Amino acid sequence: MPGFGLNGVLPEGITNLTSLEELDLHSVNLTGSIPPTIGMLVKLQWLSLEFNNLTGSIPLEIGNMTELEAINLSYNYLEGQLPDTISRLTNLQYLHLARNQLGGHIFPELGNSSHLEVINIVNNNFSGVFPPSVCNGGTLVLAWARYNGFTSIRQQTFQNCTTLVAIDFVANNIVADIRDYFGDLPLPGELQAIAFSQNQLYGTLLTDQGEVFICNHSRLYHVDLSHNSLHGGLSKCFWEMPGLTFMDLSSNSFSGVVPFSRTCQDTLKYLHLANNHSEGAFPLALKKCKSLTTLDLGGNSFSGMAGIDLSGNSLSEEIPNGLTTLVGLRYLNLSGNHLSGCIPEDIGNLVLLESLDLSVNQLWGEIPPSFADLKSISALNLSSNSLSGRIPTGDQLRTLIDPSIYSNNPGLCGVPLEDCINSPTPTQTEKSLDEDREALWLYCFVVAGFMCGFWLYWGMFIFRSETWIYAFYQYVDNMQAKAAKKMYSCMSRFQASGSE
Repeated sequence: MPGFGLNGVLPEGITNLTSLEELDLHSVNLTGSIPPTIGMLVKLQWLSLEFNNLTGSIPLEIGNMTELEAINLSYNYLEGQLPDTISRLTNLQYLHLARNQLGGHIFPELGNSSHLEVINIVNNNFSGVFPPSVCNGGTLVLAWARYNGFTSIRQQTFQNCTTLVAIDFVANNIVADIRDYFGDLPLPGELQAIAFSQNQLYGTLLTDQGEVFICNHSRLYHVDLSHNSLHGGLSKCFWEMPGLTFMDLSSNSFSGVVPFSRTCQDTLKYLHLANNHSEGAFPLALKKCKSLTTLDLGGNSFSGMAGIDLSGNSLSEEIPNGLTTLVGLRYLNLSGNHLSGCIPEDIGNLVLLESLDLSVNQLWGEIPPSFADLKSISALNLSSNSLSGRIPTGDQLRTLIDPSIYSNNPGLCGVPLEDCINSPTPTQTEKSLDEDREALWLYCFVVAGFMCGFWLYWGMFIFRSETWIYAFYQYVDNMQAKAAKKMYSCMSRFQASGSE
């Protein structure tokens, strides 16, 4: 019975409907607390009160509703601990409590008597050990617990989770060896998404045989282990996982060479390896990842890296983060993508860059002045974008005189293209500034001399008649207005030129 137009507290009369099997009052602006009398609805199978303004705690009497299969109390302001009477709900399959203010420890027997498939407790204040019984029924599919304060997960918690598809514990306080959680997960598994970023996981992803154990889960498409303390090497098996779409291993302590397979699955779109200790030659075969849209490699030490070629892919948004920190680059080709935004202001950091190709993208804005710092550049292509403004000048850039380098950028001007009509060169600007300064002083002296002489000549006549007096003052006022207007125009030009 979906509620419509209801508001206020939960109607007392509902508890008289003892044969009710489904109660759906989501998004009806309910306030107050959930009354203990709700436990009288012993036939209820579906309870949905999400997206309201309910406060208080979950009543202990909810354990009397033994027919319940689904509880959804998400998006309220409930607080207190989860009542342990929920362990009586032997038919419970779906438990949704996201975005409340529930907290404390969850009783360890949560899954002992139920067949939980989904547990969603995102954005609460739960702490302590995550209940180890959630997989006792062998039916758990989704476990979402991000943004809580869990400090531990028992080693055997997921041992029976043969049906587990997604597990999300982002932004908790879990301290553990990652292999305790995933090293012994049963295979073949259904696991598709792992998210444990912003915790305190440590250890290595490598098995005793030197392979990454996560790669054993062939159906994985989302892996986020960023912002932890993981270390050791990586494996080329990452790029061979048939469904991998998103991988974020940034801000850890991974080290060594980043291995790369001869193939890259077309599914990989997001790759984040920034802020690790990777080194050696950069895997140029990354170009084979044709669906890649986001790449972040900054903060590493690819000492043997000579170049990156990601041309003809689907990179979108701005130029990938971190590329301008790879100061050893000699070759960078990002042409034929869908990059937008401006060229990074610090592109000049790549002082060893000899070849740069950013053509056939959707870049816009001006070419940054730091381009003049590319002392080694000998091959450049910025054509077929939407760049504008004056082309920077520099010792090495002056040698690149082929106009095709900048073609199909309607807003660009300057050498080797046509000169900028409305954008004077620095020399022209300085000359114009001097001319305006001279003109300003000239007008000041001329006007002052004229006014002085005019008063002396006409002074003898101004007291003879009121008509002459009036005409004289009118004429002087007009002359003053014209002179002031001319001086104001000149000063405006001078100020504008100076500000440039």
